[in-house]
Amino acid sequence: MISTQVTTAQSSLHFSEFDQRAAGGSSLTVAFLGGSLTWGAQATDPLKTSYRALVSNHLRERYPQAKFTFVDAAIGGTGSQLGVFRLQRDVLDYQPDLVFLDFTVNDGAYALPTDDRLSSYEAIIRQLLRSGTPVIQVILAMKADVQLEPSSRPLDALHKEIGAAYQLPLADVLAQMRQAVVVEGRATPDELWDLPYDQTHPGDAGYALYAECVWATYLEAVQEELVCHLPETMLHPDHYMQLDRFRLCGLDILPAGWSRGVPHRNAIAFDFVCSRWMDDVAIARAVEGVVPEALKLEFQGQSVLLFGEGTQKSGRYIVRIDGGEAKEYNMYCKDGNMRHVQIIAQGLKPGITHTLEITPKLADGEELRLESVCVAGGAVLALAE
Repeated sequence: MISTQVTTAQSSLHFSEFDQRAAGGSSLTVAFLGGSLTWGAQATDPLKTSYRALVSNHLRERYPQAKFTFVDAAIGGTGSQLGVFRLQRDVLDYQPDLVFLDFTVNDGAYALPTDDRLSSYEAIIRQLLRSGTPVIQVILAMKADVQLEPSSRPLDALHKEIGAAYQLPLADVLAQMRQAVVVEGRATPDELWDLPYDQTHPGDAGYALYAECVWATYLEAVQEELVCHLPETMLHPDHYMQLDRFRLCGLDILPAGWSRGVPHRNAIAFDFVCSRWMDDVAIARAVEGVVPEALKLEFQGQSVLLFGEGTQKSGRYIVRIDGGEAKEYNMYCKDGNMRHVQIIAQGLKPGITHTLEITPKLADGEELRLESVCVAGGAVLALAE
């Protein structure tokens, strides 16, 4: 069951064509895919003062006759390995005409990534371009990046290499902010990141500089008539081009102690509201000392992650792949409801059938809430015996 498919091309990879259609009053959809810096955490009002909102305003002002739909597809604290599984539902289903992509910070900018993580990032770009959607690559900054002696960010160069291969316009916000802060002295880091306890998310002044760079990149792409390019082959392994976001509530029968439910409609932050990002969830609950049975699936694939919802009632679970080492994970969220994303396997042998066993480890009143098992390089095949 391959549940993630690339939408038929609706748009064009030519930025000048987007410009012409917008100037002519067309109906256009623009999506922003990324993490909390795309959503606008710590902005006074993410709907008005985030970089996403400011760039949306620039588009409305430049093209007053166009009819824009803006899609917020940003979940804080998540990277491209979940993003690639969200791409169809949260972006491509809207048939976007332009996408701004930010995952460099959340993919671990300060360390060398695994090939798996580079593959998921590249696969997002490749799927978008295959659908006919032009992409602007956005690389954002944190407070540590605009100091006199910033930390090294090795992932930036690797993401830029991917973007260059696909000829994406690059909004290098980090480089521009260093220029503005360190060289020109337009602002200090403390003025841009004005909450001492948050070194990641800027205030409105920081988001305004983000937007300045991103908007200038868009205008340059239009002026230079840039065209995104789809290489014949990927730079990195291609298993994230074959995906299965397997919804557990699609099973005919759930194990004993599991039931179908809906995700919560409130959370500790708006980008964590799980009803925005999930369909029905499979819920395992421990009642009067009876712990739900293990959920066992057969699948083929190379990488696996779980996508679900953590709450103040959540407990622990144990995962085994092919009956091997037991790994224990905790879904508990002391502050309230939010997304739960757990990578549980990478580098599995392709082309053979594996087993996945998820065993609840719950005290009375505790629960697990899982929406999907996400497999790259294959698919979930069936319930295992």
